[in-house]
Amino acid sequence: DCSMDINKRVEIAASVGEECITKEELKTIFEKKQTRPIAYDGFEPSGRMHIAQGILKAINVNKLTSVGCDFVFWVADWFALLNNKMGGDIDKIRIVGKYMIEVWKAAGMDMDNVYFRWCSDDINNNSNEYWLRVIEISKMFSITRTKRCCTILGRAESGDMPTANLMYACMQCADIFFLKADICQLGMDQRKVNMLAREYATKAMSNDDGSGKKKKKRKKKGETIYPPVVISHHMLMGLKQGQEKMSKSKGGSAIFMEDTADEVRSKIKKA
Repeated sequence: DCSMDINKRVEIAASVGEECITKEELKTIFEKKQTRPIAYDGFEPSGRMHIAQGILKAINVNKLTSVGCDFVFWVADWFALLNNKMGGDIDKIRIVGKYMIEVWKAAGMDMDNVYFRWCSDDINNNSNEYWLRVIEISKMFSITRTKRCCTILGRAESGDMPTANLMYACMQCADIFFLKADICQLGMDQRKVNMLAREYATKAMSNDDGSGKKKKKRKKKGETIYPPVVISHHMLMGLKQGQEKMSKSKGGSAIFMEDTADEVRSKIKKA
């Protein structure tokens, strides 16, 4: 509700996250933006949906839309392909994406002011804009800096990783500006790339191309970019000892949205 007291809107939006960077910037967005602020999350269609992604996400989205935000889901089918999900079969990936949307509807997500945009469709329709941004980001940051973000794929940072992982990080950073997102509302496991996006925006505004040399002042026609506010939600722990978050791939780690009552009871008893 855009008529709600600004401070109350900030508190409700920030309550979604374990961390908000920064509340002051969030308040400025609510005060000054003439249209509804855009919050975004991206998801790989990668199999069954567990309750952390299903119920928790529905709660968070409902909070943000209730304070006047539009929420954009980036259905990251190409990212799932890069991460070799569903055996790298794009048709299966798209089927899973449609399944996940239906699960959120069933879970009580208020679909007013919620939008689903498919990565492959949007990029194909605006390829020049998208890939120029990815190229700029890849030129601005070193391999070492970008590698630190590669844990967003759910894999450990290592020297022997596919080049696709570096590409993935640059693309995810570019997504934020491509979608014109004001707020990144993802999990703490995605924090590193969201902070890279804030760093990129700061460098782009100061015309720092990463070489250490200042370039002549340049302004892209009609474009002003700002560091996104980052609201990172806490990760729901897995059911196995020592698991910081639920895992789809590790047996007994997660409660899935379509589990029966008996299956849920059994998993909790074994936890």
